[in-house]
Amino acid sequence: MDEQRNIYLKTTTIEQALEQLYQAVSPEELLGREVIPTHEAAGRVTAEPVRARYSSPTFHSAAMDGVAVRAESTFGAREDSPVMLRKNRDFVEINTGNILPPDMDSVIMVEKINQEDENTISVEEPAYPWQHVRRIGEDIVATELLLPQNHLLSAYDIGALLSGGIWEVMVREKVLIHFIPTGDEVLDFISRPEPRPGQVIESNSQVLTSMARSWDCGYSRTAPVPDDHLILGREVQKALDSNAHIVVIGAGSSAGTKDYTRKIIQDKGIVLVHGLKAMPGKPTLLGVADNNKILVGAPGYPVSSVVCFEQIIRPLVFWLSGRHPGEPQTVKAILTRKVPSKLGMEEFLRVSLGRVGDRFVATPLPRGAGMMTSLTRAQGLVRIPADLEGVREDREIGVQLLRGKEEILQVLVCVGSHDNTLDLLANELMGVSPPIRMASTHVGSMGGITAASRGFTHMAGMHLFDPAREDYNFPFLERYAPDLEYRLINLAVRHQGIIVPPGNPKKIHSLTDLTREEVQFVNRQKGAGTRILLDYHLERSSISPDQVRGYSKEEYTHMGVAVNVLSGTADCGLGIQAAAAALDLDFVPLARERYDLLIPAVFVNDPKVQKVLRLLGSKDFKTRIEGLGGYETHLTGLEMQPGQGLTRM
Repeated sequence: MDEQRNIYLKTTTIEQALEQLYQAVSPEELLGREVIPTHEAAGRVTAEPVRARYSSPTFHSAAMDGVAVRAESTFGAREDSPVMLRKNRDFVEINTGNILPPDMDSVIMVEKINQEDENTISVEEPAYPWQHVRRIGEDIVATELLLPQNHLLSAYDIGALLSGGIWEVMVREKVLIHFIPTGDEVLDFISRPEPRPGQVIESNSQVLTSMARSWDCGYSRTAPVPDDHLILGREVQKALDSNAHIVVIGAGSSAGTKDYTRKIIQDKGIVLVHGLKAMPGKPTLLGVADNNKILVGAPGYPVSSVVCFEQIIRPLVFWLSGRHPGEPQTVKAILTRKVPSKLGMEEFLRVSLGRVGDRFVATPLPRGAGMMTSLTRAQGLVRIPADLEGVREDREIGVQLLRGKEEILQVLVCVGSHDNTLDLLANELMGVSPPIRMASTHVGSMGGITAASRGFTHMAGMHLFDPAREDYNFPFLERYAPDLEYRLINLAVRHQGIIVPPGNPKKIHSLTDLTREEVQFVNRQKGAGTRILLDYHLERSSISPDQVRGYSKEEYTHMGVAVNVLSGTADCGLGIQAAAAALDLDFVPLARERYDLLIPAVFVNDPKVQKVLRLLGSKDFKTRIEGLGGYETHLTGLEMQPGQGLTRM
């Protein structure tokens, strides 16, 4: 009896074929996890969120060679009236990276001092507090989210992880491909054969091997298998029982009487696709084994097999491993902030990049030489020519993509007030399909309103309270963005208060205690909702800002405030309870407030924003918010209305 031919009548597009596989296979079930040393993890993908164990730097340090001083001792310095400073009394010589003496708060560069004698120097201009000083936690704050799940680890990330005290990291397994060449006429290249008429030397496996190396895959191979259904079936089963995730059967996927691949896949699982709408590459076969592993029948002809490898297997590998294929490209983007630079020096500026509406927007990241996180957070690189003194705001610039353009298109831009729930939201968004990376810039609630008004952000976090109307955010939007059409969605009701060290050693129980001489306070920056809240309560308590020691010392995040308290740099600071809880600090409640997401109407239907809204409606996500401590979720995900305050309407 003649053997039955495999005639395939229905072909599918490459995109449809991949989609069928994506629907049929769960990467989380197929790929396991493993813990590996951090210093060996470059190129791997995180399997869970990673939080810092230590702050970086762990101490106040000099950022320049020179002398450490108390800034106030130089305030009277002028060119025609220099200030004299005595060694070991008014100044201490210091080198870059040295610990700042505890009673000093500024560094003057060596180029700016005049040596009067062995123990005396003079300065002709005043120093300002924290000049040329790297402060504790300037780059990394202990317990903060360093990297989310499904993040491809770069060389820069390794530095950030080690700086944060992460010695081992949980990553996804590497994708492992196993190749089984078939055919009576196929000779094993390892034996260096001399083919006779009708014979061919097997090479397709090595083409795939080389590709797999460039994809950072593991790879294994079986010696060529003859056209025998039973033998081929046994070899395929061995591969399925191994640690391979994708099993590729070379040749045997066409319509010949000895093409057994389809029958083998049917025996081991299900056939999803037999035949692509592609020439070459038409005979490609795709299926899923009963144990969730992927089975691929690759055409035997070399060019046809390469189409299968490039168009089917390569996307599968990157999808399974949580990575994005594609080469870096250059795009035009609008710069959201003016960037000064030094004339005569070419500058490489790393930016956070995302498409907002019909244009790319690039937000400059911190430019300090020690800011490791600016490398891990960057999506793009801008080269500022040496003949420019900077780049003006709103200018269209060329940006080199540091990540694939497909990933950039999945960036959600968030500008505004800082809150710890944004880290939680960022991690959850990286768990959706396709993953969404949130580029968050902390410029305060007022900065968020400005960004939204100018079309620079998909959404903005804000928590501005108007005591006259006893309402949140709406009065400020009416005043500062009267023409903006928007929706205001609650993220959480949060508890604000005074963050103090464990045990509250200075017995700080109210704002009145901030006026005590021995109490050192740390504040949030101007325009931050927390700063506005503080000013409101100080006024209610008839306390002048001048009475609060440290009122002018600013931090840009709640975690920044908390780490100042943890390190002893400040005795207390105003912030959210979650920040205190994250660092095991004590908390004195002051107020409950509403933290909302301002979403311009033009972006409400953006797929990335829609996924945020779906997450906010999730019971699991609300539970995670509450788990941070100091949050209420009875309004989470609801659209706010003027006059609503903190109650459900």
